Amino acid sequence: MDEISIKGLKLFSYHGVLEKEKKNGQLFLVDITVFTPTRTAGKLDKLDETVNYGVIAKYVKEVFRSEYFNLIEAAAENLAYKLLTSFNKIREVEVTVHKPDAPIDVGFDDVSVTIRRGWHTAYIAVGSNMGDSAAIIERGFRKLFSDNDMRLIRKSSYIVTAPYGFTDQPSFLNGLWKAETLLTPEELLNRLHEVEFSEHRERKVHWGPRTLDLDIIYYDDIIADSAALRIPHADMQNREFVLRPLMEVDPYVRHPINRMTAEEMLQKLSEK
Repeated sequence: MDEISIKGLKLFSYHGVLEKEKKNGQLFLVDITVFTPTRTAGKLDKLDETVNYGVIAKYVKEVFRSEYFNLIEAAAENLAYKLLTSFNKIREVEVTVHKPDAPIDVGFDDVSVTIRRGWHTAYIAVGSNMGDSAAIIERGFRKLFSDNDMRLIRKSSYIVTAPYGFTDQPSFLNGLWKAETLLTPEELLNRLHEVEFSEHRERKVHWGPRTLDLDIIYYDDIIADSAALRIPHADMQNREFVLRPLMEVDPYVRHPINRMTAEEMLQKLSEK
């Protein structure tokens, strides 16, 4: 990814833990690097095909001085979030906040915090077999994508499928959403659980009936294996109700372990 950098923006603001910092303010230096494709802008020589660094500098000044935080970590986090959610062409951003007048009792050259944040691609399987499943899924969808840290790329049609594992229960309505997110995998999992809980999801029977079921299928190309979170989803290759919506939403994405597409996994599943 290409980079556009602005170094040493001199910004006066009131971030700090101490009361004198909040009252008197101080000078901060801010470095911004945005990661964005610039090839089209370079070939066409058109400003509207890139990220305007003058606009970015003005925006950073406004954001940095409009809200006040105890920690420069929080100031940097807020700035990164605002840039990523306000400029569609920015895919990632690196923010460094320098505090040259930090309250330290010994001589020093610099105190700074650097963070890098960006958009990630997540595939989320959805299912329901209790109540008005279509309405429940739609409410869950609206709740999940109500914040700026989630963007829908594409969602599948919904299909009625037989229950999996525990079969003595009603049929499911299943689908899949492809999204961009600023959340980490763990944060995304917590968000999904919050949405499920808001629809009165109960976890009493393994593979049992549920008002709303939301599972992370893929998150970028990462492989995670812990007690709380497994990515890619451990049993997705055996679930037609996941693979068919996945094939509809993104027929070319490959499983990060077996390197198969949804269509290839469906073919292998049909041969069992």
